[in-house]
Amino acid sequence: MVREVIRKKLYDAATLGDATTFQQLLQEDPYLLDVVSFPDSRNLLHIATRSGHASIVEEILRINQHLAWSLDSQKSSSLHIAAAKWTVEIASKLLAIAPQMCWLHDCHGMNPVHIAAMNGHVEILEEFIRHDRLPATEKVDHRQTVLHLCVKHGQLRVLHIESAILP
Repeated sequence: MVREVIRKKLYDAATLGDATTFQQLLQEDPYLLDVVSFPDSRNLLHIATRSGHASIVEEILRINQHLAWSLDSQKSSSLHIAAAKWTVEIASKLLAIAPQMCWLHDCHGMNPVHIAAMNGHVEILEEFIRHDRLPATEKVDHRQTVLHLCVKHGQLRVLHIESAILP
């Protein structure tokens, strides 16, 4: 098991965007990405995405692209987290590696497109739709579409984008 001190340093580097420390730790043990996990079954890609550090996300994806498919305890991928946190650059990097994650539903029945629309993240939504329009047509619980979610959450700007983009 990874020593708690190393785990804490790695977590801090990912959350603070400290690329130098992050790279040093991975040089000392290139397999850290494979063995370190955090509460709620999150991995370092989830942590770096949540913190919004694109350079750390890019480094993680360079070393281990498979983490883009990893889910946390809420069945959220890093793409779900990027959609919620308004990190377009990170969403774009994740889409390049794992575009099919746009289809994946979390424990609330929402895919990343739903989350971006619900939170009013127009730029991320546009990025998702450039890759694939169809996940926006997926329905969540109670048969709600992205358009329903926009209205329900008062995201009229997103609603305008959605109605212009979708057939």
